[in-house]
Amino acid sequence: MHGGLDRPTSGHSFVGGLDIGNLDDAGLTQLRRDRIGFAFQYFNLIPTLTAAENITLPVALAGAKVDQEWLDYLVGQLGIADRLTHRPGELSGGQQQRVACARALMNKPDLIFADEPTGNLDSNSSADLLAFLRRSVTELGQSIVMVTHDPRSAAYADRVVFLADGKVVSELEKPTSDSILERMRTLGT
Repeated sequence: MHGGLDRPTSGHSFVGGLDIGNLDDAGLTQLRRDRIGFAFQYFNLIPTLTAAENITLPVALAGAKVDQEWLDYLVGQLGIADRLTHRPGELSGGQQQRVACARALMNKPDLIFADEPTGNLDSNSSADLLAFLRRSVTELGQSIVMVTHDPRSAAYADRVVFLADGKVVSELEKPTSDSILERMRTLGT
């Protein structure tokens, strides 16, 4: 996942019309803080902070005021409102993943990178989270780039891009679980 963590070696990479290849280190830091959300597979939560502090960290880093209504909405939708005073070590893996997703969405970023965002959730919690991310795209106009090996998760996307050995080998518009599985079968031969 790129997200301004590395500079392009060729071509151009844009976030909201901004060519990130032209940004200096301070500009890249600001871009990552203000316009991109990250939900990593292994959460990357800070163990000494509460769930609420982890979620609002992007806002604190930006020196901005927490939008309490948005925070309440996020934690309510993600089912973690009763866990906000707990530290990551006091949360289940699924709860930690939902805290990480709330943090990724806290600044209402233009772009969210999600690495296996449902990897630690049961099937009902996964469906709830994916439906919430889908609504973020539809209702808030956010873009989400999700890496997943799960065809059910990928079916929430508008477009699925299949990679093999780091290269794009196929694409699928308006995917379903069945169409994704079928494409995976044909690519595997």
